[in-house]
Amino acid sequence: MNIAEVSKKFSISPDTLRYYERIGLLPYVKRNESGYREYDDEACEWIYFTLVMRSAGISVEALKTYISLFQQGKNTIAERKQILLEQRRLLAERISELQSVLERLDNKIDGYEERVLKYEDKLFQNRNQYENDASLSSQNI
Repeated sequence: MNIAEVSKKFSISPDTLRYYERIGLLPYVKRNESGYREYDDEACEWIYFTLVMRSAGISVEALKTYISLFQQGKNTIAERKQILLEQRRLLAERISELQSVLERLDNKIDGYEERVLKYEDKLFQNRNQYENDASLSSQNI
């Protein structure tokens, strides 16, 4: 596949694909005789892996380190696993934080109409009182 097809398939821009290749996140992008990128199944797997990891919040630096270690071979398996474990820990923390935010939002939503109506009624009463006071003041002038 060419860059336009891959860009469309993964919903990312050609510039992002070029950037990922340039910084080493896509280690196996081949070129044809004319110098154009040709993405085979292996390159597409790396794109998918990169996008999934990035969507999980894994940093570009952690991915670069992981891929660099991958390219060094089997003797780096323990280091690569350690990177994945650390990234998993960070993701779990983020999920926990987001869960707390979601719970707070759910609490805000529960009974929202009742609380808003009470508040709006109070504002409406205060506005009416203000208008009445202003009307009386203007009559006394």
